[in-house]
Amino acid sequence: MKKRAIVISAILLLMLFIGAFFLYRNYLPKTKEGEKSITVTVVHGDGSSKDFDLQTNSEYLREALEEQDLITGTEGEYGLFITEVDGETADDTRQEWWCITKDGENVNTSADQTPVADQDQFELTLKEGY
Repeated sequence: MKKRAIVISAILLLMLFIGAFFLYRNYLPKTKEGEKSITVTVVHGDGSSKDFDLQTNSEYLREALEEQDLITGTEGEYGLFITEVDGETADDTRQEWWCITKDGENVNTSADQTPVADQDQFELTLKEGY
């Protein structure tokens, strides 16, 4: 009887993991292939901003930004941690960091995992304070 309960529990746990995997795959941000035109606005620490109109075949934001040599950074657990944009470097001693937004809304993914679609508008803003 005890063995049967363990087997049933294991099967239920496996089904739970399979269900979670399919939910994750279903709600994963979708990428689009082909040429896209996107706009990236860089808001510098002094408040000035500069728009970049990019033509790209990239599926993710990081690739599109690196094609134009707009960003550099260090590899981290979640992909590239952006440390420099358009020649301006975030200063760790001042707790500065680059914030990615899309149409004014924060994105919850790194540049590596942020899909791009035609006519998307992104903002890279230098923020101070964690």
